[in-house]
Amino acid sequence: PKADPAATKGSDIVAAMKKVATTNAPFISRGDKSGTHAAELRFWKMTDTDANKGTGYKECGCGMGPALNIGSSAGGYVLADRGTWLNFKNRGDLVVLVEGDKRLFNQYGVMLVSAAKHPQVKTADGQKFVDWVTGPAGQAAIAGYKIGGEQLFFPNAVK
Repeated sequence: PKADPAATKGSDIVAAMKKVATTNAPFISRGDKSGTHAAELRFWKMTDTDANKGTGYKECGCGMGPALNIGSSAGGYVLADRGTWLNFKNRGDLVVLVEGDKRLFNQYGVMLVSAAKHPQVKTADGQKFVDWVTGPAGQAAIAGYKIGGEQLFFPNAVK
């Protein structure tokens, strides 16, 4: 998200981050070693500006909500996860500028814990859950979960 009504929406996260760096635009990084921060660092490495993210780059060492608050007040860019963004109410001028890039995809999965390693596991119940989540009813429940009328998750289980 970024407070820049003149910017155009795109689908290349690496090109967008390179532009942020080369224009010294404000960019608020979580800087907290979270999964989102790790993804951000991977994207910076894909640019040729990794060593110089621009004078606007700041790490807050905070969670996603506080990073978005700082980004909103600074009129800056923030790499945000979809769930936090959809729940975020202090958007100000922030809008989503980059989405749809396959590199932004964050896969969730489900697996059964090994009964051989953990004999206390209720294997039958666990398998019922795995079967439900990956089956038509579970996939429909996942797809139907919305925040503010917008779909949060996009199921893709293939049996």
